[in-house]
Amino acid sequence: MAQANTPQARLHRMVMPGHVCPYGLKSRWLLRRKGYEVDDRWLTTRAQTDAFKLEHGVETTPQTFIDGRRIGGYDDLRRHFGLKVRTKDQTSYVPVVAVFAVAALLAVASLWPALPAIALAERFIAIGMCLLAMLKLQDVEQFSSMFLNYDLLGRRFVPYAYFYPFAELAAGVLMLAGVLHVLSVPLALFTGSVGAVSVFKAVYVEKRELRCACVGGGSQVPLGFVSLTENLMMLAMGLWMGWRYLLPAL
Repeated sequence: MAQANTPQARLHRMVMPGHVCPYGLKSRWLLRRKGYEVDDRWLTTRAQTDAFKLEHGVETTPQTFIDGRRIGGYDDLRRHFGLKVRTKDQTSYVPVVAVFAVAALLAVASLWPALPAIALAERFIAIGMCLLAMLKLQDVEQFSSMFLNYDLLGRRFVPYAYFYPFAELAAGVLMLAGVLHVLSVPLALFTGSVGAVSVFKAVYVEKRELRCACVGGGSQVPLGFVSLTENLMMLAMGLWMGWRYLLPAL
């Protein structure tokens, strides 16, 4: 039995044999975290769900009621508690931060416990290139469409938009392995320089507001400093590897 001072909430959510609404689970968890005693009411059939929607004039479930007042779905519940709700078109740097954080951890783990500074920087950039390429390769078609919004070479030669993630992956893998510098260095130099010029022109010269394809075609990362940094890192890695491994051989 609920305590007298415990706030009460009623939650209507879909719980069917083939589907348990994830937003219903999130709503129940959030209510309990906020200290509410939840009257958890299941909608177990499609007919029951449709009847509930018709009765309350809503289009979606779950629906939360607090003190007899309908709060709404999961996003509405978050707003009710003063929590942030991400909009569909809201930009975010989280995907890029996640990539570089994982790249840094992998670089440290691969060299632990020595952690020589130069080797650590090399591995961080090489692993970062591999991870970014992997995200692009999840859907090359979608990536290429977003990439063509700003890449100067891709606009003139469309196949380059499909080639780019493979080139980035090849350069990253070869640099990580420390082999075939004669191939990895030109790839990094070429793709990095073209990318840097393209991003700089689109963002800082033309002042265009675009989404970056750096973490795949479906990202909400804004084109700008982060995108430029990715290309400058590739360019710097190419220059460093070329100076370190190719020039002494000439």
